[in-house]
Amino acid sequence: MSSRAIESNIGLNAWTDEELLLEYRSTGDRKMFNELVSRFEGELYGYLRRYLGDSHDADDVFQQTWLQIHLKCEKFEPGRKVRPWLYTVATNQAIDFQRRNKKHIMLSLNKRVRDTTENDAGPFGEMIEGEGKSPYVHAEEKERCELLHKAIARMRKEIRDVIRLVYFERLKYREAADELNIPVGTVKSRLHSGIGKLNETLSREDKKIMSRAT
Repeated sequence: MSSRAIESNIGLNAWTDEELLLEYRSTGDRKMFNELVSRFEGELYGYLRRYLGDSHDADDVFQQTWLQIHLKCEKFEPGRKVRPWLYTVATNQAIDFQRRNKKHIMLSLNKRVRDTTENDAGPFGEMIEGEGKSPYVHAEEKERCELLHKAIARMRKEIRDVIRLVYFERLKYREAADELNIPVGTVKSRLHSGIGKLNETLSREDKKIMSRAT
């Protein structure tokens, strides 16, 4: 154990997330890892639950995410922030889970209207904010969810990050701006651009579904 760990063995709440992960990487001290888990388990599980739309699947991916964090901690670079790195690992694990299980789960988020801009989210907003729907209602909905994830994956990283923070992690505009170190106005413009593209994609898919039904 390092001298820092010895001195602060019972005061881990004073450590930064980055210090905890780097200390765990260098010493293998499980107390560091457990402290990280306790700090992020609630929000990370909530994110996976919203992303996957199923609590059992979220449990599986949550466990796999922390296993990957343990296995890949050597790849964490000093100077980076832990939180976005954790969410990147979790998102990749969720995507891999969906591919392995060949199911693309309908998103189900509680409606959170923050301002009039978000009231214009269109088909994408309705899709992720729908209440009372089963994740497996119709094959068409699964197709739309698959299309949604593919469309987001094709976007520029800066737009993907804003969509992830605002819609999936449910951060407010100011919180997302602080996370990305950009102005609030930039968050809104990137979100508007991204949602516009997603709505176009989903609207085209709706037309295809309607044509197949007639």
